[in-house]
Amino acid sequence: MDANSTEPSPQAVSKQSKRPNLLKILGPGLITGASDDDPSGIATYSQVGAQFGYSMGWVMLFSWPLMCAIQEISARIGRVTGQGVAGNLKRHYPVGVVYGVVSLLVVANVINIGADLGAMGAALKLLIGGPALIYVALFGLASVLLEVFSQYSRYVSVLKWLTLSLFAYVGVAFVVHIPWGTVGYNLVVPHITF
Repeated sequence: MDANSTEPSPQAVSKQSKRPNLLKILGPGLITGASDDDPSGIATYSQVGAQFGYSMGWVMLFSWPLMCAIQEISARIGRVTGQGVAGNLKRHYPVGVVYGVVSLLVVANVINIGADLGAMGAALKLLIGGPALIYVALFGLASVLLEVFSQYSRYVSVLKWLTLSLFAYVGVAFVVHIPWGTVGYNLVVPHITF
């Protein structure tokens, strides 16, 4: 290899693995997917499950394909344009529309973060008692400190390993008695309550 060349030598290329390391390629997508299972979502799913039981299962037949389509469209737009939602809005719409949409997104994210912190505080109160508002403040402070003062590579590594906690759902499915006949029936037969 020439001293001024930036291309690797043929020996270096042949030593590279043909198969990528799974732990190295799983990163932002895995963490983002797992983060969608946030505390406010878990609290909502628990409340809906307690109120409606299995009768809302049929909604999944409609909502799941739509969610997949939105994710696919968003990924393709990002891949083709090389920009996120805000960048594409800025490119095709007036500045006022961009600021309006981004402002709505900021408001939605702040509410979602507040709901997440509130759900974590309430869960800790259920476990050990005490004031939920103090727990909310402590969770918020811990999150900010980790985000600001942790090295990105270290923080990502910890978040990747925390995604393993989602296997608890699989464990619960084996431990809890699930009436699969009822689940299957409610998956295909709509039950609408006004």
